[in-house]
Amino acid sequence: MVVRDMKILSVQTFRRDKYINELPGGGIESGETPEEAALRELKEECGLDGTVVRPLNVIHRPNGSLEYIFLVDVAAEQKEIVGSDPEIGANGVQAIKNVYWLSLEEFTERERAFLWSYGLMDVEGFFDKILAWGDDISYPKGDGK
Repeated sequence: MVVRDMKILSVQTFRRDKYINELPGGGIESGETPEEAALRELKEECGLDGTVVRPLNVIHRPNGSLEYIFLVDVAAEQKEIVGSDPEIGANGVQAIKNVYWLSLEEFTERERAFLWSYGLMDVEGFFDKILAWGDDISYPKGDGK
């Protein structure tokens, strides 16, 4: 997770017949640490060099795999580019459409749910921002289908 001026670096990808905004990331290659993998994926997908600041979360997936999320610092003078995603692009279609800096309000409710699980509440400024939202229910109404 890369944050700059309360905006989150997001990669727009095509998954399950729709575009979604998600954090840059991917698999760990043989001999790589999770930190090295995070920085390699950031470079591949966004063209940015970063430094791991600290871990945010480790998610235990139902299939037994682990997903590591780190807070990463990127120098302000670096400019993001639309890179490539070799893991998703195996079918010959490049899944990455764009790279954006998005405010929390620009993410969909679904996308924000993932950001919470990744540890966004532990990134400076976001806890207070969310407390200021109030108590209104904002998730989609209805049966959830």
